[in-house]
Amino acid sequence: MTLFTPTRPRVHRPHSPPKEPRLPRLPAGVDVSASAAVFLIALPLSLGIALATGAPLQAGLVAAAVGGLVAGRLGGSPLQVSGPAAGLTVVTAELIQRYGWRTTCAITVLAGLAQLALAALRVARSALAVSPAIVHGMLAGIGVTIALAQLHIVLGGTPRISAVDNALGLPSELLHARPASLTISALTIGILLAWPRLPGRVGGFARKAPAALVAVSGATLFAVITGLTVPRVDLPSWSSHALPGLPDGPVLGIAAGVLTITLVTSVQSLLSAVAVDKLVAARPDRGRGVPRSNLDRELAGQGAANVVSGALGGLPVAGVAVRSVANVSAGAVSRASTMLHGLWIVLAALLLVPVLDLIPLAALAALVMVVGVQMVSITHIRTVTRHREVVVYAVTLAGVVLIGLLEGVVLGIAVAVAVALHRLARTRITREERDGRQVLRVRGQLTFLAVPRLSRALHQIPAGSAVTVELDGSFMDHAAYEALNDWTAGHLAHGGSVETTGPSEGPAAPARTPSADGSPHPCCHPWTPWRNHRCGERPTAAPAPSAGRPTAHQLAHGIGTFQRNTAPLVRDELARLAREGQRPSQLFLTCADSRLVTSMITASGPGDLFTVRNVGNLVPLPGEESGDDSVAAAIEYAVEVLRVQSITVCGHSGCGAMQALLSAGPAEPATPLRRWLRHGLPSLERMASRRHAWARISGRLPADEIEQLCLTNVVQQLEHLRAYESVARRLADGSLTLHGMYFHVGEAQAYLLSDADEVREYDDVFHGVPPSVAVARAS
Repeated sequence: MTLFTPTRPRVHRPHSPPKEPRLPRLPAGVDVSASAAVFLIALPLSLGIALATGAPLQAGLVAAAVGGLVAGRLGGSPLQVSGPAAGLTVVTAELIQRYGWRTTCAITVLAGLAQLALAALRVARSALAVSPAIVHGMLAGIGVTIALAQLHIVLGGTPRISAVDNALGLPSELLHARPASLTISALTIGILLAWPRLPGRVGGFARKAPAALVAVSGATLFAVITGLTVPRVDLPSWSSHALPGLPDGPVLGIAAGVLTITLVTSVQSLLSAVAVDKLVAARPDRGRGVPRSNLDRELAGQGAANVVSGALGGLPVAGVAVRSVANVSAGAVSRASTMLHGLWIVLAALLLVPVLDLIPLAALAALVMVVGVQMVSITHIRTVTRHREVVVYAVTLAGVVLIGLLEGVVLGIAVAVAVALHRLARTRITREERDGRQVLRVRGQLTFLAVPRLSRALHQIPAGSAVTVELDGSFMDHAAYEALNDWTAGHLAHGGSVETTGPSEGPAAPARTPSADGSPHPCCHPWTPWRNHRCGERPTAAPAPSAGRPTAHQLAHGIGTFQRNTAPLVRDELARLAREGQRPSQLFLTCADSRLVTSMITASGPGDLFTVRNVGNLVPLPGEESGDDSVAAAIEYAVEVLRVQSITVCGHSGCGAMQALLSAGPAEPATPLRRWLRHGLPSLERMASRRHAWARISGRLPADEIEQLCLTNVVQQLEHLRAYESVARRLADGSLTLHGMYFHVGEAQAYLLSDADEVREYDDVFHGVPPSVAVARAS
């Protein structure tokens, strides 16, 4: 028997990330080719970053190899590529200058241990709480610092200690530029910029080779052929490679270095992992078979890689966006690609030393300088400007360039906090007289900071007057509550009346004053007061369409109310969803009826439901002639791409589509609505053919034939869902479930279909029940 029963509150339990499939014994061919593409990018970049930090050049190769092999194997983002990152150049160079190379390696080891401790505490997602404006400003500041330093090498000179010194020393360096170095650098930059823009079919084929590799190789070949005398890479013997020593320096300074390396590598790696997930989901194969990133595991993998890299005399390791993008774009499907790229780095470091020694330092400096310039992203600037956080971005950038990395980030955090407080404290209080009533309107958050202005405005209201207090905000603290409540009590004692409206519900909200007729104020919280609903009002005739504001004004008013009241509350959550992408657990297919507010009846929020609405909550059978591409596309996307865990078909009482089906005549014209409703004919036939198989709704019989058809339609559409190949496959392997749901609008009651997976097994149930007794029982 199939029974509709009332829903119970859902209990959300955290679920662990899906287990990652075991690696095949042999890497897939696409992983091998992707690893080669990443290797060709990583090799020159690793040498260039090592050059920019002042570390031994071999340290860049060590970090690249360890990032591929250790972070690639242990990390939680299978397709993220780790290694020496340009974002760490400034802080690493400063540590080397202060404490020397051996102590810097020890600091890297300690930073890795700190990352392992943070991963054990499962705080990885906390890093995502850092304002993107601070992160983008930090990266832009690092990019400017890198570009200024490498410009000196491009001109044939030597970089200074700080970005300010490098900027001040540029005029002198330009006057004494060395033609050979400048020529090599110009050639490298020209190839880097022109290579991705090669036109035609030949250009498309050539672009498969990484621009960084082509640029450095071309500059090296030119230097060898022309015999230019320029400083070149000089990789010493591995036997003389410097390993870490005991930290030597002031404890506070070393602790600050450990903290800086830990924070920068962690935040960069975690943000990069989130970006990689987005890139994977956007691929043509939709990332099928690639698990989403486990951020705590990724943090642990980065920590282990930094411990190993520091112990082997390598640079700090972090997730690197450029190499990760190349890996995803090349079609990698598992962590085998990342690990193989590390293996190729090891082989190159052991077998290609004579070739690497031919590379001009000016070519590597030009490569890193271009990377630094590209870190100042115009897209990021536009984004922070649109979100009114350009001040945070600019202060962080300037602080990193002028003072230092850690100091710049601290300045950025301080400014971000100040901006948030300013927005919280920005409250507008106005008073006017409207239809003989005093109207006090408060826009914004009502906190203790606004209490003086609120009290001043309240005490300007004449005693004994009728007052409406419009709280057009989303928060009221205890100080503001007491000020408003005390004034209200005093005003009422002097013969006045006070009516409070707006979103002020909650523990700190003043009690609402009934209106003259004894009914509550006609504000249907939490909805904006569009006059389609009149919660608390006595039943009256519906207003004529012309009685209210025009629809466009209603919409504009609703949007404005959202921006003032709701947007500040949900902005952080929506920003997180924008970064991480949508991961709904359920496809919710329901009717387009305006009385069905899906988020209200399911107590769901942004990112929870992938919702499809149409007239009659219909699921057309698949097929070119009988199907419907819009519904079929939504089902395919939800099941195959979003990997939802369940699908719910929700019908409702008083469905106009079902009424139209019951009343349709054979000679009616084939309008678009009639053509669409043909997908509901199987429900009508099902109801007619099962007159002795009825279902009860929580112990009662449905009211009439329309409700009978509404219930039958839910079950029939579940049958149609099973006809979709993707749904059937997921049902067979147990990774997808189907649910039926019925919402009674008048009762504000939702019902779930029991045993939705058994809806076809009903033929022998309730035989002999007379139709006159059980008018509408659907199975």
